[in-house]
Amino acid sequence: MKKYLLIVCSILFFDCNDGDLQIETVDFDSIDTVQNCDVVSVSTSNVLFKINGDEALIITLPSGLLKNTVTTTDIESAVPGNSQVSYRIFSDNVSSAYFCDSPPPLTPTVMEEIEAQGGSVLVTTSSTDNTTFTHTIKLSGISFLNENGSRITDLQINEFGTVTTGG
Repeated sequence: MKKYLLIVCSILFFDCNDGDLQIETVDFDSIDTVQNCDVVSVSTSNVLFKINGDEALIITLPSGLLKNTVTTTDIESAVPGNSQVSYRIFSDNVSSAYFCDSPPPLTPTVMEEIEAQGGSVLVTTSSTDNTTFTHTIKLSGISFLNENGSRITDLQINEFGTVTTGG
């Protein structure tokens, strides 16, 4: 009987997996440059991205979220909903050409893309001359779930960065 119990326990031990969770940390706080393909505008939706080697964090902001007026409090946009946040892993290092060229280059290819399932984009706007406006973008409570339903546990993406409009 002990022999059968040992065999069953061994099978269970070796058959368990970790849900194939490949991503443990999403860390873009150390990347200062926020990139975009077109001029950032208050009257159109804006796609902003940060690249970290073979990873990219992409934010789509709706038209009107960025305003050419100074704010004293954060303007909040729900994710998913008005704003979208995506995390992509590529087969190799990626450049802005992947996002900006039409059609995009054939390589690198997207290995995995994960859409945020909850959270908020927060925008605060300041100006030194009432002509050029600096928008500070922060992420709050962003929650990523991979295709297996596993949550990415360590999110280091609170400060997304700044973009400028006007001028």
